[in-house]
Amino acid sequence: MTLTFKLNERLYLRDPQHTELGRKIILKSIDLIDSLGFEHFTFRKLADEIDSTEASIYRYFENKHRLLHYLTAWYWSWLEFRIDLFTGNIREPKSKLRECLRIVSEEKKVDPTFEFINEEALHRIVISEMEKTYLTKWVEDDNKAALFIGFESLCQKIANMILQVRPGYAFARSLASTLLLTTNQQLFFSAHLPSLTDLSDSPQRHPSLDVFLEQMVFGALNAH
Repeated sequence: MTLTFKLNERLYLRDPQHTELGRKIILKSIDLIDSLGFEHFTFRKLADEIDSTEASIYRYFENKHRLLHYLTAWYWSWLEFRIDLFTGNIREPKSKLRECLRIVSEEKKVDPTFEFINEEALHRIVISEMEKTYLTKWVEDDNKAALFIGFESLCQKIANMILQVRPGYAFARSLASTLLLTTNQQLFFSAHLPSLTDLSDSPQRHPSLDVFLEQMVFGALNAH
C-alpha cells in the first residue's frame, strides 16, 4: 500500500493521490515541469502525455498554479515526514537539530515509499519554481486559504528544534524559513549561477551545504 499525505483540501478539486488517473497526473506533471519549466507547462501538454483530456485534469486542479502549489506542499510534507522519521529517537537537542540540517541538505533521491512521485525531480521543481507560488499579487488570498501550510508546518517544526537548543531565541521562525529557502537558493546558484555561491555543482556540494547550514544556524544561535 502506497503512503499518502493529507494535504489542504483547497489545493485541489479532487485529491489525485487516491485515483489511478490522479496519480498519473502527478507523476507526469512532475516530469513535464522538470523538463519544460513551469512557464511552458500546460494542461494540454499534460493531457497529451497521459493520453487523456484537459477536462479530466481540470476535475482535479483549478489551474496549473494550484497544481504547482500542490506539488510544493507535497514536497514539504515529505521532507517533514523524513525529518520525523530520522530525528524521532534523538533526544539531545543539538544532535537532533544537526540531523535535521543533514536531511534538509542531503541529495534528494526517489523514495520507493511513494510510487507516484519522483522526489528527485520534484526537488528540482521546488528549487526552480517555488517562488512562483508566493511572489504573486494574490499571495494574501492564498495565505488565507492556508495554501502554504505545509511550508509553515515544517518551519515551525524546525523553529521548535532551534528553541530546544537555545530557549528564548527571538528569531527561531525567521532562522527556520531562511534555512529552507537558503538551501534551495544555494543549490540553484551552484547549478546555474556559480559566482553567487561557494558550492560546486557536483556530488560533493551536499556535504558542503550541510557544513554551511550548520555554521549558519549554530553561528546565529551561539552569537545569541
